[in-house]
Amino acid sequence: MKNFDEMLQAVKAKPRKKVIVAAAQSESSLDAAILAYREGMADSILVGNAELINKMLAESAPDLADKFEIIDCGSDLAKAAQIAVELVHQGKGHVILKGKTDTAVLLKAVLDKDKGLRVSDVISDVFAYEHPEGIKFMSDGGINILPELNEKIAIIKNAVPVAHAFGIANPKVALLSAVEAVNPKMPSTVDAALISIMNKRGQISGCTIEGPLAFDNAVDEEAARIKGIVSPVAGKADILIFPNIESGNIFGKMLVYYCHYRIAHVVMGTKVPILIPSRADEGETKMLCIAMALMCM
Repeated sequence: MKNFDEMLQAVKAKPRKKVIVAAAQSESSLDAAILAYREGMADSILVGNAELINKMLAESAPDLADKFEIIDCGSDLAKAAQIAVELVHQGKGHVILKGKTDTAVLLKAVLDKDKGLRVSDVISDVFAYEHPEGIKFMSDGGINILPELNEKIAIIKNAVPVAHAFGIANPKVALLSAVEAVNPKMPSTVDAALISIMNKRGQISGCTIEGPLAFDNAVDEEAARIKGIVSPVAGKADILIFPNIESGNIFGKMLVYYCHYRIAHVVMGTKVPILIPSRADEGETKMLCIAMALMCM
């Protein structure tokens, strides 16, 4: 899949799904629900302050005012998150999109030990960006602060099925660090080497893993050649795995604000995809997040 336009066409060919917007009294999240409806991808259940939601719909999409189910819980953001999770348990929705509620509030409901949606020991944010050479992926810049070895393995296992859904049968995974040589003083290089060996021995399947790799070696074949790195992943990575949340988060925002790439991302490791876009993201970006989630189903 070369770009997000192809993604949108693929999603439109799938059966129509339902998105639950938690605290939908958010202009950009409501815009995303409206765009998803107009694109023929998904209907939405809008949970939140019904008075505000109806007012916003009347202003932005009066022709669709009766096309959305609205569940009123006032301005209680935690309650909106809890209702969204319960609707999933009831089989009434396939994706949860964060509205006005904070990410921490939504994830608290999603990860509740008794009533939540966790199906994996580790949940992670899988980020897609529309690179000139095709759609690329990275993780994790949104949830896991400083993942240790087993958490990194789980992050990879969450990301690989997403690449599969986008038509990459055997994604090339690069484990990033500042250097390409193992250095005991840099734990990320040690973890990368161990995970690479595990992949070669079949303990992690469905992908080809290499690491440690510096960023240039992972994405540029000439840089890899100059440094003498011979690997099926070097210079050709489909998935970039970052060593910590700071590096992944900065990279993701750089793609948006410096490179002006279209992006989307989805939280995996839960019963249904969870979408936690930035409050600064526009409606179109959040609509692309919905489409990405639907691609993974």
